[in-house]
Amino acid sequence: MHHLHLVSSSFTIQNPRLCPNHSLSSLHSSSPLSFTSRTPLLLSTTRHVRKKRSLQCRQSDYFQQQNITRRQPPNDSSFGGALQPRVFVGHSIYKGKAALTVEPKAPEFTPLDSGAFKVSKEGFVLLQFAPAAGVRQYDWGRKQVFSLSVTEIGSLISLGARESCEFFHDPFKGRSDEGKVRKVLKVEPLPDGSGHFFNLSVQNKLLNMDENIYIPVTRAEFAVLVSAFNFIVPYLLGWHAYANSIKPDDTSRVNNANPRSGDFEWSR
Repeated sequence: MHHLHLVSSSFTIQNPRLCPNHSLSSLHSSSPLSFTSRTPLLLSTTRHVRKKRSLQCRQSDYFQQQNITRRQPPNDSSFGGALQPRVFVGHSIYKGKAALTVEPKAPEFTPLDSGAFKVSKEGFVLLQFAPAAGVRQYDWGRKQVFSLSVTEIGSLISLGARESCEFFHDPFKGRSDEGKVRKVLKVEPLPDGSGHFFNLSVQNKLLNMDENIYIPVTRAEFAVLVSAFNFIVPYLLGWHAYANSIKPDDTSRVNNANPRSGDFEWSR
């Protein structure tokens, strides 16, 4: 019986990529093999095993996290949200003798023991009147402010072209300085029906000051104010926060937990 013997009992297979100085032809030409017929075939190999390595890309995780964050509803700053930036908006009307700036102010929320939030103070719209100090110049150091409540905003929204309204404020009402500061805002139609006069009079006995600032508002400008007021009223009431907190399964969960929650007028 003839046996096959391997003279070079071991050889190394190297990865050409890991050994740039060797080519595939050099691997085949090195370590020549000779055979004899006395011993069985013995083939011993030493291999550099190439392990599979996984590379975790943190950048993709970062963008994935950013996408998840964007899909989530923005955090309201009243709830302590740090991701949502504060945004300040306003609308101004400039005339020859005065300027009027309108700015909405957000409602305030109070946390409850249950983890929910409750509106503790409704929002309002701040009116700022500044008298003219020259041509297209206004003295904002002498400005007078008037805060419109939600109900007062409703009066302005429903105001007709020939109708007028009047609001009275005492900032110190119920305190020791009550009656020392008196603010009256009158909104009256222009004689030709082209808009309204906004007239703010302030009497401050603490500063011995009596200021009266008025500005005409055209029909188009008043329509812009009414449109902005209609849009912002639900937000001043905090109803946007309630709407954002509603989930499809909330109604059934609340009704099952509190049977009286379904005791509406039409279910009696």
